[in-house]
Amino acid sequence: MSQQQILAFVAQTFSKMPFNQMLGLEIDHYDLDSVQVSFKWKDELIGNPIQKILHGGVTSSVLDVVGGMMAVVGLLKRCEANNIAQLSKEMATLGTIDLRTDFLRPGRGERFVATANIVRSGKTLCVCHMELHNEQQVQIAQATGTYML
Repeated sequence: MSQQQILAFVAQTFSKMPFNQMLGLEIDHYDLDSVQVSFKWKDELIGNPIQKILHGGVTSSVLDVVGGMMAVVGLLKRCEANNIAQLSKEMATLGTIDLRTDFLRPGRGERFVATANIVRSGKTLCVCHMELHNEQQVQIAQATGTYML
């Protein structure tokens, strides 16, 4: 099975998660170097009704999702999984150990884009850097996530 097919399976798995569906996440790009996920503004995501900005938990959650997807790439490189069954077994232990989110600006916009890349991936841990921007390329937040492989 090719790496593209495996990444397509991972993308489909993340897309089917009920919480990700509730957020309205769409996977725009996913390869061995980066991931990009986007979502549209909806009132259900408001954290401050007076300012009408994204809830901080939404921001952190989206950044954690893209970081987790990127950590799967670290997992793929470590275990060299070449079939879905093997990858599914490896993914069962994948989890967020630490997530630090820096909220740089209020979450205003019509569409938001989250990206991630790997800072370092080893045998048991993967560290990723994530960013969230709005449709005007204004950076709203950044995060660093550490994931157990």
